[in-house]
Amino acid sequence: MCGAVAGGLSIEGLDMSKETVIQGQVSRDGQPVGGAYVRLLDGTGEFTAEVPTSATGHFRFFAAPGSWTLRTLAPGAQVDRQVVAHLGQVAEVEVAISA
Repeated sequence: MCGAVAGGLSIEGLDMSKETVIQGQVSRDGQPVGGAYVRLLDGTGEFTAEVPTSATGHFRFFAAPGSWTLRTLAPGAQVDRQVVAHLGQVAEVEVAISA
């Protein structure tokens, strides 16, 4: 087992018994979007964290278990996705933005 998540970032080296991971990729027209920003909002809509996407459009958060909103901001687009994170699991989220 290589520790990779199908289509996503590797979890090799992470102690998944202690982690709650939300990760994914942002794309536009099937192409990765680097330099977009993904915000993590809690169940009340409060800002918790923000990360830029990598050159391959990937992002990752370490979060508490529960319901979250991912708000993706890219030039000309804002997309919200709901996600439920569970301890010991990777919540994999694909975000497709349109022009």
